[in-house]
Amino acid sequence: MKSAFITELFDLKETIASDIFEGLTYPWEALDRISDFIKELGPTLDKEEYEQRSEDVWVHKSAKVFESAYIGGPCIICEDAEVRHCAFIRGSAIIGKKSVIGNSTELKNVVLFNGVQVPHYNYVGDSILGYKAHMGAGSITSNVKSDKALVIVKDRISGENIPTGRKKVGAMLGDYADVGCNSVLNPGTVLGRQVSVYPTSCVRGVIPAGHIFKNDGTIVKRTN
Repeated sequence: MKSAFITELFDLKETIASDIFEGLTYPWEALDRISDFIKELGPTLDKEEYEQRSEDVWVHKSAKVFESAYIGGPCIICEDAEVRHCAFIRGSAIIGKKSVIGNSTELKNVVLFNGVQVPHYNYVGDSILGYKAHMGAGSITSNVKSDKALVIVKDRISGENIPTGRKKVGAMLGDYADVGCNSVLNPGTVLGRQVSVYPTSCVRGVIPAGHIFKNDGTIVKRTN
């Protein structure tokens, strides 16, 4: 399923966590690596640029973190990122340069590439968001199936199914993917580069790069 390959989704130069994807084919394969990767990388970060604020939590000195935000380790917050009021970072989170974590947004076991925006009441769990991906207000990644079965990634076009072997898989958003307000990305959703999702959509499976997902389930190719 080439459209879900790491190489098809992400510019790995746009994350401090590029090494986490080494030797892997699909992005969800990196989810088990996030915690240990942070614990290994954190102590090697330049102390002139990063400060260790608590156990396994490193924050770039240029990042803006509001006092009411909660940051649980392990976590790395990169240059010029902004973590706003009452954000809840539960741990195993890598937040890229100039990313925005908004009011009451919750993160858990995630890699956010540089320039990602999750600015308003979002939940992002067991997910990877590519360069400049954006989630509109109230949009969430659902990371566990209602029947608690292992997540399968389904290609809506080819019909191919890929077992992840994981109970918890959220969404994989390619570079510049844009999710409309109050949308739900079901477990195992993959949005290719420059995919747009209409507001209030319920999305499942792989949406290929350069397409628009409309909230009636229609998928059309972008014309701009």
